[in-house]
This record gives sequence, C-alpha cells and structure tokens, in this order.
Amino acid sequence: MKTSYLGRRDYVPLWREMQKFTDERDESTPDEIWFCEHPPVFTLGLNASKEHLLAPGDIPVVQIDRGGQVTFHGPGQLMVYPLIDIRRANIGVRTLVSALEQSVVDLATEFDVTAAARADAPGVYVEGDKLASVGLRIRRGSSFHGMALNVDVDLEPFTRINPCGYAELQMTDLHRLGIDLQLEATSERLLPHFLRHLGLPGD
Repeated sequence: MKTSYLGRRDYVPLWREMQKFTDERDESTPDEIWFCEHPPVFTLGLNASKEHLLAPGDIPVVQIDRGGQVTFHGPGQLMVYPLIDIRRANIGVRTLVSALEQSVVDLATEFDVTAAARADAPGVYVEGDKLASVGLRIRRGSSFHGMALNVDVDLEPFTRINPCGYAELQMTDLHRLGIDLQLEATSERLLPHFLRHLGLPGD
C-alpha cells in the first residue's frame, strides 16, 4: 500500500488523475491512498438533486461520478482517497465505507471525543453534527473518491447547501471539538486505524 500526502490540489485535475489511475491499473498495480486538501468547491454526486444547492455564490460547482448528494470541499478539510482493488483485497463496498468511518471514530476516541457512524446516513457524527462525509465510486473492481474529514474548516460554505442532501444538517470539525491537529498530522494518525479496519498492510 502506497500512501501519499499531496498538499493542496485543484479538485478537477486530481479527480481526473484518480479516474486515470483506476482505468489503467491492472491486477499487479499496488493500491494507493492519497491525502490532500482542495481549494473551495462544491461537488454534486451522480444522482444529486440541484435543489440542495441553495446559494453557491462564487464557489465553483462540479458534477462528478461518485455516489451521494452535494458537499463542500475546501482548505482545512482532509481528503482521503483510497484507490484500492477491492476484488483483490476481497472486501466489499460496505467494509470500505465502514473502515473509513471507523478510522475517524477511532481518531476522535484518542482525544476523548465520542463520534459515531449512522446506518441511515453515511459519514461520522458528533452529537448530531457531521464531522466526515463519505462518497465512493467503484469501477473495474476498484475504488476511488473517498472521504472528507473536517479538520479546521470555514464552515460557512456548508450553509449554502443542504449538506449531503439534508436540510439543517450542522457540520463540525476537529478543531471545534478541541482536537488541535494539522492536516498532514491528521492523515498520519488516521492511516493506521484505516488500514487496521481493512485488514491491509501499510507501507
């Protein structure tokens, strides 16, 4: 498993890189996990309803090929992109989603913050506020897209949408919960939990 921290990357070019990686990989291609953050952008899932896009203003809107509704990506939000051959790893989509969610739950637990996943709405929540969002695509037996974990984010843009299709859903981030980590440090703390839940080796 190769892991890379890519820093701040424009959304669309990196999305295209994920597609290219997935389309060109073969049975011998090592899995990768990309960590990064993006400049401000709203993304709409394949079947997303534009009615949840309330007032985007000057923030770009991109229609993409993952599941889910509309969400916001921006500085201070850690993106976790698992590029995994799930057939080869013999894991299902639900296992991958749960591993992403539980890695955040475990990270929060390290700092005595109680977080939980919800069966009815993918993601991770703390006292009803959403801390992390999950949206995946599986193509050719491999995953791309992934999870957005709010670390230290300007939450105002979330008020311009119904996040993940839920009106009145409130968002939070690690800093508001008293967890003072920077993005790269967050990725380093998150990774072992994620790999453990998948049963996959690290580097």
